[in-house]
Amino acid sequence: MIELRIHGRGGQGAVLAGNILASALAHEGKHVVAIPSFGFERRGAPVASFLRFDEKEIRQFTNIYAPDCLLCIDPTVGRAVNIFDGIKDDAIWVQTTAKSLPELQFSEKIATVGLCDAVAIARDIYGRSITNTIMLGALARTTGYVSLAALRAAIEESAFRDAGLKQNLDALERGYQETVVHNIERRAAA
Repeated sequence: MIELRIHGRGGQGAVLAGNILASALAHEGKHVVAIPSFGFERRGAPVASFLRFDEKEIRQFTNIYAPDCLLCIDPTVGRAVNIFDGIKDDAIWVQTTAKSLPELQFSEKIATVGLCDAVAIARDIYGRSITNTIMLGALARTTGYVSLAALRAAIEESAFRDAGLKQNLDALERGYQETVVHNIERRAAA
């Protein structure tokens, strides 16, 4: 089973990203549980959404405390919360940022990093910094968990089918194409 935690800020679409990803994984025959996190969040406050998927039926419906993968759709949320809290060894981190890998600080448990300047892409496509669809493309590129075709199909079936469909499909594609993936060499303990 793969467990994923999505970090963002209220109003950026972290929950919607989780729902679209869940739909895409289901298109590929996976069993999926998407767990949105609602509470006292307000626009701009840190939020998280959770998703687990597997080839077999899933019976766990709790929040995810030890994720295999982190998808962070906001470049600043890591300053407000510890996005690396509880991650498993050899985790994957997909981050929206304009920074290069040497400029970033991250957990020693991270084995793969996908970096995408989703804010710049979003401003180019939408004229504002909504990065969720772009970062789904980045996730597909970095992890291989889901295909771009399945994500396209999920977006076409979502609320975007009537408004903004072309923009969102373009955003997904650019997120996929413009993500730089880094495999981190970890030194064995002496």
